[in-house]
Amino acid sequence: MRDTWPMLRDSDFPPIRRDRLDTLQLNLGYLCNLSCIHCHVAAGPHRKELMDLDTIELALQVAQRQSIGTLDLTGGSPEMHPHFRTLVSQARRAGLKVMDRLNPTIMREPGFEWVGEFLADHAVEAVASLPCYSQANVDEQRGQGVFEASISALQSLNALGYGREGSGLVLNLVYNPNGAFLPPDQQQLQADYKRLLGDNFGIVFNQLFALANMPIQRYGSWLLSKGHFAAYMGTLRDAHRADNLDGVMCRSLISVDYQGYLYDCDFNQMLHLPLGATDAAVPGRDRPHLRDLLDAPLPRRIATAQHCYGCTAGQGSSCGGALH
Repeated sequence: MRDTWPMLRDSDFPPIRRDRLDTLQLNLGYLCNLSCIHCHVAAGPHRKELMDLDTIELALQVAQRQSIGTLDLTGGSPEMHPHFRTLVSQARRAGLKVMDRLNPTIMREPGFEWVGEFLADHAVEAVASLPCYSQANVDEQRGQGVFEASISALQSLNALGYGREGSGLVLNLVYNPNGAFLPPDQQQLQADYKRLLGDNFGIVFNQLFALANMPIQRYGSWLLSKGHFAAYMGTLRDAHRADNLDGVMCRSLISVDYQGYLYDCDFNQMLHLPLGATDAAVPGRDRPHLRDLLDAPLPRRIATAQHCYGCTAGQGSSCGGALH
């Protein structure tokens, strides 16, 4: 896999600072049942990296000390982590809101039939990836049969109450482009998703999050191999909107890798660019750890590089979808 970091390191992205800490995003590891082209984590079935139980317990302590309200679980497929259920149960007992960034096909894998009912029993917000409402586009991006398995899983979540008015069970979907271009208007795309998924499959959901693809890891390597990297970076920079800077996710979130090291976002984590790094030329140097947040004040500085334009281009892009 080709490394895009040398082309991202030197950057003119505007400096930004963290103003609060609402969310602790835990990357539980890179194990996943799929290996998607657009994946900025380069997750897959053969990855072995997983967060240990001590780090999980430390994360829960930090959430309490820092008065964090939301635990955002990602991966990989978070549900494949052996301590996923323990973590969710303890977090909910502690009063934390829990979000699960769900690859819905995991619910159709042998041994993971429990996922839907467990999430519903603990009122976990499901953020399910479905990169298109078209079977051809999804299977092209994620593999043959992925669309059918995803639709079946979403129907099961609906049957449990997810996405239905008054149930209290939130189901949000995530769209990613399948090429070197920005997402379309999120509100119009959401309307299309609701109409087509509803008419064709009876599926309902709360919101659609339209996320731009980041030029890093597997997707960045794909851009390089296709000769699209420079043009895509030009698209991101040309579409930069300064008013998106106030809403980028790193201003209220800290990302934690499977070893407990801290980053300003999941994308910086994949580039090994530590929390608040002042020297972007040396990823991985002086990495802050979860234990540093037990008694320390909130870190304000945010490390940036050229890929950050992916969050401020056009309508903006964050873990919660478009910013405008």
